[in-house]
Amino acid sequence: MIAAPHHVVTVEQYHRMIDAGVFADGARVELVDGELLSMAPMGNRHYLAVASLHEQFVLALAGRRDLRVASQSPVTLSPADEPEPDLVVARRTAGKPTAADLLLVVEISDSTLILDREVKLPRYARAGVPEAWLVDLVNDRVEVHTRPGPDGYGAVRTLGAQEPLAIPGTATAVDWRDALGR
Repeated sequence: MIAAPHHVVTVEQYHRMIDAGVFADGARVELVDGELLSMAPMGNRHYLAVASLHEQFVLALAGRRDLRVASQSPVTLSPADEPEPDLVVARRTAGKPTAADLLLVVEISDSTLILDREVKLPRYARAGVPEAWLVDLVNDRVEVHTRPGPDGYGAVRTLGAQEPLAIPGTATAVDWRDALGR
């Protein structure tokens, strides 16, 4: 078998493709390392986890005009990376947040656990995102990744369902047990 060459796509080219209607309505596509990835449809448990944490973040940050909570929205990390994390807490900007705007990225993982841990989290770290949570629905735990660097996050804490999580940049914690849907 001959390995076919592939083409690396930039964020700018990706945006032009979106504007030209290349992708079907509702298509779940992310740009990671210059490659277009089709994302799996969201199952019920994943949906409930995103919705629960989003609600808690919005309530916790109510009145904060400097921060924004977004779910499943694109963030530009580099000229070749524009993933759509499940949740972000970012400084308020006039457009899509970039890596410099992000305080927290959250990936909710079930069928995407390996992709999120081994592909997406290292890119968040290289881009300098100060904290990333991997909500592992398979094992009912959360991995808190901090100390970003070019080789990934330098520190990882794994929390069980009884431990609250503090939202970076705030004095507020969320109870993520509700996000587990248990």
